[in-house]
Amino acid sequence: MSTIAANLQAVEATIGEAVQAAGRARGEVQLLAVSKTFPAQAVLDAMAAGQRAFGENYLQEALDKIANVAQAQPDAPVEWHFIGPIQSNKTRPIASHFHWVHTVERLKIAQRLSEQRPPELGPLNICLQVNISGEASKSGATEAELPELARAVAQLPNLRLRGLMAIPERATEPGQQRAAFARLRMLHDALRADGLALDTLSMGMSGDMAAAIAEGATIVRIGSAIFGARNYD
Repeated sequence: MSTIAANLQAVEATIGEAVQAAGRARGEVQLLAVSKTFPAQAVLDAMAAGQRAFGENYLQEALDKIANVAQAQPDAPVEWHFIGPIQSNKTRPIASHFHWVHTVERLKIAQRLSEQRPPELGPLNICLQVNISGEASKSGATEAELPELARAVAQLPNLRLRGLMAIPERATEPGQQRAAFARLRMLHDALRADGLALDTLSMGMSGDMAAAIAEGATIVRIGSAIFGARNYD
């Protein structure tokens, strides 16, 4: 068994324990393997172990990786999620090469993704990023901006608004972790009550996935626990 396969097995066990503790079904939580900075071979190793959904932050790196994986495994079912900051001049390749985008925070970006999504690919799944902790250094719509943004994005063709995403302020105490995730869940539920057909909460990473699952996460974004420590040099 490869190291990545063993790591995936361990992460799966952790998710299983968290789901059981929360009284939820395992099928309610999708594991998104965050493969940014790792080579295509790491993705292929994870695919060989059964992983199908991968998250990427850096566009050019992701495009190269998507091409390499497709060349190596042309018929394999693989789902690509863009989870990095989005610049206006990068929306066309994002709209053309990804199945999901988690980091929409402005209507202009959503409009460009909608206009540039190839119709034959079907709707692009969208999560709105919320700056749930109000940090100046973090991207994301404010809670006050969110309802108007969500209603506008939900009306755009070629997109399917699925839910919300957040990267809360780092916390080590489970209660603090859960408080931020609970806030995102409340915002999600309020939008659903307002008539929007949302079904996704993208929240929780390697250090806080149990707290996120306890508060209703449907996608957890796990990188280092699967692929190892990153080298940004």
